[in-house]
Parts: sequence; structure tokens; C-alpha cells
Amino acid sequence: MIYLDNAATTLIKPPAVSAAVNRAIKTMASPGRGAHRPAMAAAQEVFNCREAAAELFNAGEPERVVFTMNATHALNIAIKSLAHKGSRVLISGFEHNSVVRPLKAVGAEVRVAGRELFDSEGLLRDFEREIRGAELVVCTHVSNAFGYILPIYEVAELCREWSVPLIVDASQSAGVLPVDMEKLGAAFIAMPGHKGLFGPQGTGILLCRDHGRTLMEGGSGSDSISEFMPEYLPDRLEAGTHNVCGIAGLRAGIEFVKARGTDSILKHEKMLVQIMKENLKGSDYEMFFDSGENQCGVLSLRSPYMDCENLAEKLYARDICVRSGLHCAPLAHKSVGTIDTGTVRFSFSPFVSPQQVKMCCKILREAV
Repeated sequence: MIYLDNAATTLIKPPAVSAAVNRAIKTMASPGRGAHRPAMAAAQEVFNCREAAAELFNAGEPERVVFTMNATHALNIAIKSLAHKGSRVLISGFEHNSVVRPLKAVGAEVRVAGRELFDSEGLLRDFEREIRGAELVVCTHVSNAFGYILPIYEVAELCREWSVPLIVDASQSAGVLPVDMEKLGAAFIAMPGHKGLFGPQGTGILLCRDHGRTLMEGGSGSDSISEFMPEYLPDRLEAGTHNVCGIAGLRAGIEFVKARGTDSILKHEKMLVQIMKENLKGSDYEMFFDSGENQCGVLSLRSPYMDCENLAEKLYARDICVRSGLHCAPLAHKSVGTIDTGTVRFSFSPFVSPQQVKMCCKILREAV
């Protein structure tokens, strides 16, 4: 199998991840639910993961690391903490439905800026023009559909200049690009655990500068006498039993990223994109790529002769795993002009080899 759907989930993970999950299943109970050894082991593991994430993302105190089910869960907490009916919210033209749908659900007035693919300067001009009067900015760091690296640190600087709170969707950048909460100054940064951090599915992180509004209420293992959720983080936003086994695996994934280094991971993934571009040069595929520095390890394409779903089926038949369609990001496809066709997306990881990419390109050429 050649697995090239890492923008959805990194299926192939460091061996330490599954080992950590297995150890947690056998030895850990629920943190904050007892002083016995299994409960204390769980509490220590959860805290260790907070510390590792706080260090990787320069988030300050480990308490600012809130564990969620996924990035969608994290974004819902963040957006529903800061946006309400009538809020003027500025977003990029490359946002995922995990941003667009919560904003629509609360009745926000959404403005879209920066719709040209791989045009960072144009996006910043648009943001500078539209940010006047905005009450909130929500911006992805990397487009999940096209691998476009948005100028998030420059967007953050604009937000500081105009005193507008910022929510960052780091779903495709966490573990691949530097994500520095202190430098960004964002109110919230949301990310999944199961993509570039190599954690199990069902894990996510919300980095919090703001205390946030609760999305769920329930047991927190603290202040049990109160009828309300605690005011302090992370307990305020972590109702119910933690996914201790997932968090244990997530910590192992974060430690892998810290040891390998985001610079090394990004360099490897960019090399694979370049190999794919070179091996498909001269073909009839329309590839969406940047010749500069604005693209990470994702490459989308489409064929003039074949529907994207059919092309993906041909790849599946050869045991190549990709994703076709709109990738839960119709706004991005509207921006690029691929809303009627979608694309076939190839997304890489440190566990993809150049030989696998070349084999995929050979099969792509045969397919048409």
C-alpha cells in the first residue's frame, strides 16, 4: 500500500504511538477521579502531554493546552467563544467547513478576503482593506485542499495593529510548520492530534489565551460541589472523561515531531511534492502548485479526461490511498475555480518515500 492521504489522517505513525496507547489501555484510568495508582498514572500522562504541547507550540503554561476530540471540536469552542449573531468576522478564501459552518450557525456576518491561490501578498492586501470594522479574524495556516501556506504571522500582525482577536486553524500546519502561540498572539489556536502530530484519531488540541465559553458542561474532576464549570483552564473546557489512551499516543507523536524537527519534516514533504511535479511534467494533468515557498506537502490535480472520483478509484485499485472531491473545503475550491470538479489530493508525511511517489506517478500516467 502507498498511503498518500496524510492531510486527512496520518495512518502510518511512529511505533512509539501505538506502544503508548497500548500501555495506557493496560495501566491508566481517569485523571482527577481518584488517588489510586491507575488514576494518578493517567493524570501524570495527561499533564506530560500538556507540557510537551506547550513547549512545541510556545504556549506558555501547560494549563493553556486544552484537549479536544479533534480540530473541529476545538474550532467550535473557539468560534462560539468569540463570535455571535451579527459579529463581523473576516476569514480567508481557503477555510475548511469546520470554520465556515460554526460561523454560519451562530449567525455571524462573514467577509472573505484573499481568494487567489499561492498569492500571499494579495491576501495581505485584501486583509488590510477588509479588517477595518472586523470583530474577529479566523484564518487557516495551510489550505487542506491545496497545501497553500498562508502568511499567518503577517495576518496576526494586522490583527494586533487593529486590536482584532485571531483564531488560527493549524490543522495542516501543526507538526509541519513552526506554530508559535506567543509570536502569533492568537486568542485560540486549534489543531487535530491525528494529522501532523501523529496521534490517534479522536484527539485534538486547543491552545488558549482566552478562557473561552464552555461548549459542554459536566464532570471535571475538580470543584465538584459547584453547579457550574470551573473558571480556570484547562478544567473549564474539558468536561467529562479524558481520552487518556489517545492523549498518551498523542504525546508520543509530539515527541517524535520534537525529535525530528518541523524543518526536517517540511523539507522532506516539499521534496516529495517536487518529485511528483517533475514526474508528471508534460502530462495532461492540471496540477495546482507554487514555484516558490508558499506550498507544503500537499499537491492537488485533476485530469481533463476523467472525473476525479474515477481517477481516485483507479488509484485505489492499485492500492494507492488518496482523497478526491472537495475535501470539506468548498470555499477553497470556489476560490480556485475547481468547485464543479473537485481535485484528487496527494498529501505526504515523513513515512512516504521518493520511490513510492515515483510509482504513484507512473500509475497516474498509465491511468489516462
